[in-house]
Amino acid sequence: MGANYEKFETVCRILEENKFDKSKLIPILQAVQEEYRYLPEEILTFISSSLNISPAKIYGVATFFAHFTLIPKGKHIIRICDGTACHVKKSDAIINAVKKKLELKENEITTKDMLFTIETVACLGACGLAPVLVIDGEVHGQTSPEKVVGLIDNILKQEAAKQ
Repeated sequence: MGANYEKFETVCRILEENKFDKSKLIPILQAVQEEYRYLPEEILTFISSSLNISPAKIYGVATFFAHFTLIPKGKHIIRICDGTACHVKKSDAIINAVKKKLELKENEITTKDMLFTIETVACLGACGLAPVLVIDGEVHGQTSPEKVVGLIDNILKQEAAKQ
């Protein structure tokens, strides 16, 4: 049956759990993104035909809300604040250290192995902890390039232990 069948089997389960209800489009998209870590185009097309909603409307919802993404993201999301307070406290050094550690080129944000995605954000709402970043939802304040590289090393060790 292959991976494609399994991909659509999962989205069918999500649609069934939501009773194919058009008014539940956002929870459906949230569940799909949680499953795949992004909203794949072919899945959005499938949802469109399954719910009889135009692809344009689904795309509009998916691009309107900032928490949805149409591009694949890594398993571990690193959000680094580069707002004023963090920038003054050298967040650029942290961004550079993370990119170097993950071997990301200038415009790359996701590692080739799909393990990490790095995002710079304007504010994480924790200016008193500057420079601050969030890894997989966990806030790390008053960081340094060395601390962040250590956090990444810990994640890499945990991932290696799982294999």
